[in-house]
Amino acid sequence: MNEVPLEILNAGILIVDDQASNVSLLEQLLSEAGYLRVTSTMQPQDVCALHRKHRYDLILLDLQMPGMDGFQVMEGLKTNADDGYLPVIVLTAQPGHKLRALKAGAKDFISKPFDLVEVKTRIHNMLEVRLLYKRLENFNEVLEQTVRERTAELCESEARYRSLTELATDWYWEQNECGEFTKVSGPALEMLGIRVGPLVGEASSGIASGWNESEQLALRAKIADRQPFLDFVFNRVNDDGSQQQFQVSGEPMFNQSCRFIGYRGIGVELIVNR
Repeated sequence: MNEVPLEILNAGILIVDDQASNVSLLEQLLSEAGYLRVTSTMQPQDVCALHRKHRYDLILLDLQMPGMDGFQVMEGLKTNADDGYLPVIVLTAQPGHKLRALKAGAKDFISKPFDLVEVKTRIHNMLEVRLLYKRLENFNEVLEQTVRERTAELCESEARYRSLTELATDWYWEQNECGEFTKVSGPALEMLGIRVGPLVGEASSGIASGWNESEQLALRAKIADRQPFLDFVFNRVNDDGSQQQFQVSGEPMFNQSCRFIGYRGIGVELIVNR
C-alpha cells in the first residue's frame, strides 16, 4: 500500500467489541499501520454518547454483543448524528448479517476471523471516502457563506446606488408591465401632474393636453419595443401658459424567466429659459 496521508492517519477511530482479544488485535493492527487516534470500548451502550462527544471518522462495530447488538447501536447512532453520514464498518462472522447491516446503514463490513490485509484495506478505503465527504461538506459550508456574503454585498450596493440616484436626480421611478407606477422616489407624479398613468408623462388614456404629441409617441414606441432610453427629453405647456421640460432615462426589467415586468429609471425637471 502506498504511503498513507497524515490526514487519514489522524482520523478518529472507535473499536466496539465485547471480546477483549478482538479489541487488542485491532488496536495493535491500527497502531502498527500508523493510525494515531484509536480508542475502544466493550460497552455498546456507550457508543452513541462517545460519538456525540468525539465525532469519530470511523466506528468498527461488532454485530453480536450481549445486552445491545450492533444493529441497535446503529439505530441509536442515526438519532444523534449531526450529519447524514454513518461512518460504520461492521465486524461479523455471520455471512447472512452482511446484507442486513448494509441496509441498516453500515458502509462496509469486515469478516471474522480477521484477514489482516483485508482489515487494513477496508479501513483505509473507508477513511479515504470519509475524508472526501468531509471536504465536500466543508466546501458546501464555505460556498453557502460566500453566497450569503455576496448577497449582503449586492443588497448594500443596491441600497447605495438607490441613495446616490435619489440624490443625483429629481425622482427615481418604477412601473409594472401595465405601465402603472409601483415605486416613486421624489415628486415625480406632482411634477408630471398625474396620479397614475400607463407611461411616464402620459395620462390614463390617450395623450393629455399640454404634452408634446410627437415626443409622447416616440416615447411610447420605445417602451412598446422594450427599448432602454437615455436622457429622453419631453415638454409640457401648462394651463397658465408656463412651460415644463423633463429629461428621463429608463430601462426594461425582466424576471428570471425573461418575462417583461416593467420599467425603472430616473428623471429630472430641466430649467426652461423663458
